[in-house]
Amino acid sequence: MPQPRKPVWLKRRLPPAGEVGAVRAGLAARGLATICQEGDCPNQGECFGRGVATLLVMGRVCTRACRFCAVAGGRPGPLDPDEPRRVAVQVAELKLKFVVITSVTRDDLPDGGAAHLAATLAALRERCPGVGVELLVPDFGGSARALGTVLAAGPEVLAHNLETVPRLYATARPGAGYRRSLELLERAARAGGTVKSGLMLGLGEGPEEVEAVLADLRAAGVHILTLGQYLSPGPKHLPVESYPTPGEFAAWEKKALNMGFSAVAAAPLVRSSYLAEHYWRMSRSGGASGE
Repeated sequence: MPQPRKPVWLKRRLPPAGEVGAVRAGLAARGLATICQEGDCPNQGECFGRGVATLLVMGRVCTRACRFCAVAGGRPGPLDPDEPRRVAVQVAELKLKFVVITSVTRDDLPDGGAAHLAATLAALRERCPGVGVELLVPDFGGSARALGTVLAAGPEVLAHNLETVPRLYATARPGAGYRRSLELLERAARAGGTVKSGLMLGLGEGPEEVEAVLADLRAAGVHILTLGQYLSPGPKHLPVESYPTPGEFAAWEKKALNMGFSAVAAAPLVRSSYLAEHYWRMSRSGGASGE
């Protein structure tokens, strides 16, 4: 069955090439990856043009092969013990006041890479005092101990995405579990701090299913919500089933705020880390809508 035609509101303007190139060159020089590039994010030009990137650690190969994700699946190599230092140096050179760090899923590691994420945050704290950090983490196989290691490092925001509704997990996220991810978010919320999660729309979910997931997230104590459009990375990935309009995303934003989320980013081109500092500060100030 052919996919629906991509609507005009998903087109983006390209930023000045020089600004984008400077960020890419700096990342390449230090051997660093970004989820912006590996995940084929539609906002990478805009964010690179502002000197912002979401850094991807623990390699470019994921031990899972989720059918919505552009990141390569397979057998990753060993962790690079120098990576936390190189991340901190890059953040210092970009003079960032807030940074998002994410990772591939590493089911091959006993702690899922939790200690490496904590070491990365520690290196940032040492070299870049005062920097705000959002850690976008995998599910650690459901390990409460691994999650505790990351939380003990003290990120300003702990993020973990549910991605889609429970009915579609077997198709979209065969290595994950809806309840496992929800429990991670609930544990993080109980520990204090700001907790964030997000969904992609357009995979075939129904509005009542989305609303039920939002209710689950609120019950778990999640503060920040992102809702964006699923875009298929290629023919081997899941097709796009629908393109909710900007007006429909705006309606979801209003509903989510009425449900009690303190900050909501909902628009077709929103991704989990888009304007992360803005929505973190919004959640701290009592909550509001819009960018």
